[in-house]
Amino acid sequence: MKSCFRVVSGPLVAVALLFSASSARAEFQAGAAVIDVTPEKLPVIVNGGMLTKNADQVKTKVNARAVAVADGDTRIVIVVVDSCMMPRPLLDEAKAMASERTGIPTDHLLMSATHTHSAPSCMGALGTNADPNYVPFLKQKLVEAVEAALANLEPAKSGFAKADANEFTALRRWIRRPDRLAEDPFGNPTGRANMHSGRVWDDVTGESGPEDPDVSLLSLQALDGRPIAVLANFSMHYFGDQALSSDYFGLFSEGLKAKLEAKAGGKPFVGLMSHGCSGDIWRRDYTKPEPAPQTIEEYTDGLLAIALKAYEEIEYDAAPTVAMAEARMTLNYRVPDKQRLQWAQQVVEAMGDRDPKDSTEVYAREQIILHERQSTEIVVQGLRIGDVGIATTPCETYAITGLKVKAASPLKHNMVIELANGGDGYIPPPEQHLFGGYNTWPARSAGLEVQAEPKIAAAAIGLLEKVAGESRKAHQLSRGPAAQSLLGLKPAAWWRMDEFAGPLAIDQSGNHRDAIFEPEVTYFLEGPRSDYFSENGEKNRAAMFVGGRMLGRVDGLGNTYSVSMWLWNGLPTDAREVSGWLFSRGHDHGLGRVGDHLGIGGAGENAGKLIFFSGDDPSKVVAGKTEIPRWEWRQVVLVRDGDKVQVWLNGKLELETTASAEFTEAVDRFFIGGRSDDDSNWEGRLDEVAVFDRALTAEEISKLTVD
Repeated sequence: MKSCFRVVSGPLVAVALLFSASSARAEFQAGAAVIDVTPEKLPVIVNGGMLTKNADQVKTKVNARAVAVADGDTRIVIVVVDSCMMPRPLLDEAKAMASERTGIPTDHLLMSATHTHSAPSCMGALGTNADPNYVPFLKQKLVEAVEAALANLEPAKSGFAKADANEFTALRRWIRRPDRLAEDPFGNPTGRANMHSGRVWDDVTGESGPEDPDVSLLSLQALDGRPIAVLANFSMHYFGDQALSSDYFGLFSEGLKAKLEAKAGGKPFVGLMSHGCSGDIWRRDYTKPEPAPQTIEEYTDGLLAIALKAYEEIEYDAAPTVAMAEARMTLNYRVPDKQRLQWAQQVVEAMGDRDPKDSTEVYAREQIILHERQSTEIVVQGLRIGDVGIATTPCETYAITGLKVKAASPLKHNMVIELANGGDGYIPPPEQHLFGGYNTWPARSAGLEVQAEPKIAAAAIGLLEKVAGESRKAHQLSRGPAAQSLLGLKPAAWWRMDEFAGPLAIDQSGNHRDAIFEPEVTYFLEGPRSDYFSENGEKNRAAMFVGGRMLGRVDGLGNTYSVSMWLWNGLPTDAREVSGWLFSRGHDHGLGRVGDHLGIGGAGENAGKLIFFSGDDPSKVVAGKTEIPRWEWRQVVLVRDGDKVQVWLNGKLELETTASAEFTEAVDRFFIGGRSDDDSNWEGRLDEVAVFDRALTAEEISKLTVD
């Protein structure tokens, strides 16, 4: 028996949920196939660059790899194509044709691109047009892939594994120093963050977000253990190869086949590598010096070795149930204002009929396209195969979004496939739009509304709830021994800074004193000492401050209080007079006669050292004696006991002074990651911030320090 629900509400155009409601568990089946989608006519237009280019040679074939699963009346097909991006209208047409031929509902078909930048173009983006000869050819081949996978269905079982492949993925989007902004293609200095700026360490303060290092595997086997297919998922943008090529995605898939086909008993085996959330991800780790050159084959072999080791440990479910849900939503484009549109029209008029030849012309043409379209329809899907959940986004999605979806999913195992069912460009989290960069410049490649990311993530999580029949999980960081020790000291407020997004910083002391992040903050970067602050291998998480502050209030502190935090300074010490202010107590928007302010000195005699002053005269600072290294975690505690002030660094007394204490109930605001007057705010990470309504003793401070 099959049930179908259709809902229309607000921007949600349609949601279809199909699942088996049979009381008897139907036989699970799986099948897979590979269809060659290498163009028959060369040269062909290649997508993935700023400007158009053509290829007249084939280094490696490009394929559409498909896997089908079935459970009673429910059949699902996943197609992974060696393509940079595929537009929704093309995929909708292919799905309609496949549905007509096979009877499978269109919303039971998932079609995604691997995002190789060396494949034939089937979609216009930036300076590249779709190849008119290749589009109809690819459409037909997609239909063939669906048919072939369904034709190969046989009784099967499924299993899941994941492994940490952190050496093969890293953040490519870095925050630039506030005094070294980059220009956008419209001539404005908006580039606070951009791709690959981490190459020059002096220009940047740190990564703009987290990575997702997991390589995930969904394995399908015949009941006798013969491998049918392995669907892998990994968050790494692309390696880079000469066209035409399937990049590391194809090499990985063929590598799986080479390693596992011997166990297939002469029957076909299909390996698939789908694209994880990689909008801000690449393979180079800019936190380390430039490594020795690596070939695409070496990279793939290393990643494959990790995946195959995990594969050997998979346990299988012989009767998994299957479900799928889909949502279609209309989202607005960020269209140009009248001034920018007029500029774009003048540039494009001067171009005539030729293609753009530089980034200025590219983005001028894109403004006109966005103006003409105004909005677009996107597709989001959620699938379940046993206890494995698969969510999709049609965009180049940041790693934090994939982590957010996985953390909220009610299912035990999860993967997120991006660039699925459309190619709708980058969707940075809203706070990332403030920092500019290529991923935010309005174009078809990055044109959706600022709130697109939370809307798409929420839709994906909601669909996983539907297919699981359970509610989402609430994310909370586990509490390792250091976290338990801190909590045992009974703070008046404790912010772990482990949020996926703002504006709330949740107080985990139990006292319900939530704070507010200002917009210029990013989230979920790695924090200090995960082995002490978290459990079971979970990463401790921290917030990255990009000139914004966290605003809090703890009433009744008076003249006796303590503040503990972990800091990670992103600025070189010679960048400005004060590297950044860590903590400030006083009145917002200015300095008052009463107030405490703790920071790190910049250029000059106090470079890299803790500095403190009280009141409204910043020239009267008292400095510590220890220089705090850049990009390393340190723990600091400020203790005020009446007129006596101490600052401790890593459990040792660093500075001591006296300052008049006249704090009244009116001075109940404090600021983390900045000063009350917004001067020289913090540029770096902060974590595990706790406020105490008493003066901590040396013994208590020692319990906050991790050796």
